[in-house]
Amino acid sequence: MPEVSRFFGIRIVFFFNDHNPPHFHAIYEERKAVFDIRSLQMTEGALPPRIRGFIVEWAALHQQELTSAWDAVRAGQNPGKIAPLE
Repeated sequence: MPEVSRFFGIRIVFFFNDHNPPHFHAIYEERKAVFDIRSLQMTEGALPPRIRGFIVEWAALHQQELTSAWDAVRAGQNPGKIAPLE
């Protein structure tokens, strides 16, 4: 479970050999959610609205990097790091 970014107590992770469509996992405290990389929609889980907003804002800024990270983990490679939201 490579972590690609961390900001405001939110961890953004990918799982090796994960299923399509391209997505990332967000973990905040004990809560988990899944976000589609293309649409930036939360497809699973539940997060506070403010946290969800931070994640969507960050993902919109880094959508191409998220796509590259998805491709890397699907190929069994390290996805690298993506700059946090500041």
